[in-house]
Amino acid sequence: MSEKRAGSARISPTAHFTGYVWYRNGLGDPALRTRTGRLLVAAFSPFDRAARLAGGPALEDVLLGRHRAIDERLDLAIQRGEVQQVLEVAAGLSPRGLRFTRRHPHDLFYIEGDLPAMARRKRQALSRAGEPPGAHHLVVEIDALADDGPGSLVDVATRFFDPSRGLAIITEGLLNYFDRAAVEGMWARFARVLERHRFGLYLSDLHLGDDMERVRGARAFAALVSLFARGRVHFHFGDSGEAGRALLSAGFAEARFFPAARPGAAGPAPVQILEALTAGSAR
Repeated sequence: MSEKRAGSARISPTAHFTGYVWYRNGLGDPALRTRTGRLLVAAFSPFDRAARLAGGPALEDVLLGRHRAIDERLDLAIQRGEVQQVLEVAAGLSPRGLRFTRRHPHDLFYIEGDLPAMARRKRQALSRAGEPPGAHHLVVEIDALADDGPGSLVDVATRFFDPSRGLAIITEGLLNYFDRAAVEGMWARFARVLERHRFGLYLSDLHLGDDMERVRGARAFAALVSLFARGRVHFHFGDSGEAGRALLSAGFAEARFFPAARPGAAGPAPVQILEALTAGSAR
């Protein structure tokens, strides 16, 4: 099985799981919940309860923390007038596109990209929500591992985005399914697309080795994620310095990292939010 097919097969159940987590915590539209997601969340609830009792990070809490933290960084860039266009890669059943286009109905152009089967499911879900994608909100097929050709990142960006307007690319819950070489390849593609725009911003979650050692229960959390993902998950970088150097090598001009909070917990979640900027976009 190719890396792309293997990654897709593993991402699909997590898309259902996260979609239901967003819904039951007031972040998602009912049309984005699925029966599969409800069953997966119910099956993993005992593990999350045990993690919370032990004082460690629960999977649902980490998902909520990273999602809200990415939202905050994106909303800030929009309020500053830096970003008017968004591409969410491997969007799955994320409700972010709906939330942000409802919040900014006239001044934000939002594209959700995914592999064909998930893109079709997302279009159907948005139609059930009463908001089929229109001129300001589209769902397209995209392959983040492709350098060129139909459905590649550069193809989608060339067809849909205006270089005179700021662009943000978002990945959430994607990087850990691929090895370091694949991640660095994606980062280089993102940087090449973003540097064509007046303002270029990349937002993502990232798990660092240091956090795995520092945050209580993080290793148990990693084992739980691997079990849920039905295979190995990758933790590519030991610390933010190493990750930042990789982002600069990929073509970004600046990289920042923000710890994501765990809702209702005093300690941090074992995940960072990375914010990378292209040349000319540094704040």
